[in-house]
Amino acid sequence: MASKEAIQIPPAEVVYADEIEFLAKWDDGARPPGWALTPRAVVTFIVGSGGEKLKAGKASMEIREKFVGDRALIERCVVTLASERGLLLVGEPGTAKSMLSELLAAAISGTSSLTVQGSAGTTEDQLRYGWNYAMLMAKGPSPEALVPSPIMTGLRKGRIVRVEEVTRCLPEVQDALISILSDRRLAVPELEDEQGARVEYASPGFNIISTANLRDRGVSEMSAALKRRFNFELVHPIADMEREKNLVKAKATSALDRVEQEFKLDEAVLEAVVTAFRDLRNGRSVEGWSVEKPSTVMSTAEAVSVASSMALQSAYFPSDRDPASLIPGYLLGVVLKDDAADRGKLLAYWDGAVKRRAEEGNRLWKRLLELRNVLVETDGNITL
Repeated sequence: MASKEAIQIPPAEVVYADEIEFLAKWDDGARPPGWALTPRAVVTFIVGSGGEKLKAGKASMEIREKFVGDRALIERCVVTLASERGLLLVGEPGTAKSMLSELLAAAISGTSSLTVQGSAGTTEDQLRYGWNYAMLMAKGPSPEALVPSPIMTGLRKGRIVRVEEVTRCLPEVQDALISILSDRRLAVPELEDEQGARVEYASPGFNIISTANLRDRGVSEMSAALKRRFNFELVHPIADMEREKNLVKAKATSALDRVEQEFKLDEAVLEAVVTAFRDLRNGRSVEGWSVEKPSTVMSTAEAVSVASSMALQSAYFPSDRDPASLIPGYLLGVVLKDDAADRGKLLAYWDGAVKRRAEEGNRLWKRLLELRNVLVETDGNITL
């Protein structure tokens, strides 16, 4: 694999290679067959060591927190993957389900690259196997002509496979997973011999992690048979304001590091961004005032994007402009993603929570109130 510096967004197994290597030495307890780390080490890799430096022989290392959430959730996920059941992570968009699946795969298998992105265009071949049609036409069905899917590769090598947005796949495509999850094998009838169809059997360590957004419920509803093959785990938005703010800052800082820029967004401005996202997401302000929720999901992932964009704009276009002046425009861009009528809900937020905070004497929120005109539509355009 290319070096970390040569990859725009390195996978977890590259970013945290030193931690994975350390944790393999730190806990030499029992490991499920085919696993790179023990279950305890996998959980520690994801939730961190709580500021403590762990010791492995003469070496010591503090393990960083990578997923902000309930430790019990991570433990249940790890136990599921150590069993013969698939894991399905469900939740609102932007709750880091894909990131959690990547971290789990990296820690357990040493790779998170065996991934199928679900969509309406995903075919059964992408879940099972396909063919090199030039070789197929020239020589007929043969092992050399077979093109393995990530799932077939995971079966052969005993790796975790990720199926993202499984409910966006058509039901008949989803159901290709049923026999794989229950029988732990994949038949290739085209390669039939005297014993019958060739069968790929799962090596120890194989399992599947799928993700699904609650907003996609009903797009392609999973069959009852497929649901029974998964343990469902609900991933909640981050409950604690301070932890969410710290995560947004850390992720935005990493994004700017990748383009060799420094994250210089003021703490008060960052807190205002996260506060606005939480208010609009929850339908209630941090003070308890009622807030109209927009149709779009005001997720932590979107908050990271806004904070990164604001910091990047300040870095690339330095001026005496108040960084807070960027907040309304970027918030509006997020709110209008699903429904143009939600502009009114953002204006109502300005006339409610923002105005009340300004009247209580908060200087930053008073400045934001003065910027209300940015949100107003005039002749189909945003007034700047």
